[in-house]
Formats: sequence, structure tokens, C-alpha cells
Amino acid sequence: MNAPNRHELFVLDDGEKALEVSEDTKIPNAATFKIVKQDHTLGNMLRAQLLTSPVVLFAGYKTPHPLHPHFLLKIQTDGSMTPAAALEAAASRLIATLSSLEAKFRREFSFKDGETGGGAGGFNAGAGMGGEGDPYGSGGAAWGGASRDYLDF
Repeated sequence: MNAPNRHELFVLDDGEKALEVSEDTKIPNAATFKIVKQDHTLGNMLRAQLLTSPVVLFAGYKTPHPLHPHFLLKIQTDGSMTPAAALEAAASRLIATLSSLEAKFRREFSFKDGETGGGAGGFNAGAGMGGEGDPYGSGGAAWGGASRDYLDF
């Protein structure tokens, strides 16, 4: 196949930098960042976070080719902050947002475990899948006696 090995898409090679910066000479207060071994997931989150800042005039990203594991992020600011500082601030805010999301996610699932009576995945030990062997749990016995849909965690 033409596709590279999976590990080559995420593991940095020896001496390879994760971030390369090139200042734009034609546009004031603009720079292009090449972020290596990442894809659309990080690119889109960084772009969205950058655009929430009032000092950022433009933020966009592109992946030049699907088989090349990097993307280019272009940032232009109003001059009160450098593009590198704007990227650093956006990355810090993104990390804080994701940490908050993770804490909320863990809290919600700890509540679900508490109300079902324990067990991995919220099932009672020995109760089986729905009591009668129903794979969708419509029997209610596996969910602490309450009648719930199989999509309820």
C-alpha cells in the first residue's frame, strides 16, 4: 500500500521538531506554523480557540496532503500580540477546556456508577444483561431495577 505505517503518523523521528514557525513577510503580524505528526483534530480545535481571541484577525489551517502527517496553521493578529504568543495562549486555554471537560465526564460517570450499585459499566454482578438474557437490557434488572433503555449508561 502507499499509506505509511501507523506509528509514523504520530511518533516524532530523532531530531524532528514538533513545531516549525515561518514569519510571513507580506502580511503584517502573521506567521505560518507547521505542526508535525498531528491531524485535523488538533488543527480544528486550535483554529476555533484562536478565533475566540479578540486580538486574532485570522486563523486557519490546512493539511497539504492526507498522507503527510502535518498541518499548516496560519495566524494573523492585530499587532498587540505576536502570532506565537496568540498560539501559546490558545493552546493553554484549550488544555484548560479539555481538562474541565474530562473532569465533568469523570464526575458524570462516577454518578452513574453510584446510582446503579457498582460494578464495571454499571451492571450488577450476577444480574446478567437484562435478567432474561436480553442484549438491550430492557428487563430492567441489570440497571438497578429501573426501566431504562440500552442507550442509558
